[in-house]
Amino acid sequence: MSPLSITRTLPADATSAALRADVAQGLSRTPKQLPPKWFYDARGSELFEEITQLPEYYPTRAEREILLTRAPGIAAATDARTLIELGSGSSDKTRHLIGALTGLHTYVPVDVSESALAAAGKALLIEHPDLTVQALVADFQRGLTLPEAPGPRLLAFLGGTVGNLLPDERAAFLRSVHDLLSPGDALLLGTDLVKDPATLVAAYDDAQGVTAEFNKNVLHVINRELGGDFDPADFDHVALWNAEREWIEMRLRARKELTVKIPGVDLVVSFAEGEEVRTEVSAKFREDGVRDELAAAGLELSKWWTDGAGRFALSLSVRP
Repeated sequence: MSPLSITRTLPADATSAALRADVAQGLSRTPKQLPPKWFYDARGSELFEEITQLPEYYPTRAEREILLTRAPGIAAATDARTLIELGSGSSDKTRHLIGALTGLHTYVPVDVSESALAAAGKALLIEHPDLTVQALVADFQRGLTLPEAPGPRLLAFLGGTVGNLLPDERAAFLRSVHDLLSPGDALLLGTDLVKDPATLVAAYDDAQGVTAEFNKNVLHVINRELGGDFDPADFDHVALWNAEREWIEMRLRARKELTVKIPGVDLVVSFAEGEEVRTEVSAKFREDGVRDELAAAGLELSKWWTDGAGRFALSLSVRP
């Protein structure tokens, strides 16, 4: 069996330091906001897995459909010997790619969770004992240094996660991807597409209330990690479609006037009745817009695939 190596590029206290900074800055500004990455502790990850199974939440199923039908075409178009995956998690969807990439030598999963990387890497090596897995504990928004590995390389960023980045953040991210890639390397990017608002809102406000619990999980994280005294029952889950910016916003809306203490950042936060905290932006895309954003970063869109219903897209772009 080939080796599994895990390299930590994040300092041991990087996650707690980032949480403190995001909470202190985000809850002191007007309007208040928190980054969506803080949903994902162990409980948040379980809740998101539940969300992907809900009838209203189509993106995971749509993307998997594309991967199942197009993986051979992706393999043929890239001939990748190294696959890099950002935000790899359980590496579940990537298995379709790994199976199709017959010349694959190295898989480089990148995630902030060392335990998730270890579990996924061990499972993959059972299925593909000749594969080399070089995992990175890293935050892709903080800059990456990739291990030496044979080319051509395919960098995958799936799940529509790119939509959680604001436009300036997205532009910076795509430029960083360009700089990571060598000429002839490729980017496989998952993007959720613009569609009717009712379908979009339902995907983020399901009838069972799982997404509401997921949204409020950020308050549990702040309470546990920073000693906060949020009562999640004091907030309503809100999901709305911003037609001008073509993105979904998730928010937490205070049901009454209240004050919250967060000793871990020496902060006292006041909320007016009805005041909101924006916890997630999820941008939706059109093909021309994706092409333009890639081009601005020096990447050339070469393939565009959607699921049968046209809800979600995978695009393949290359660094010329």
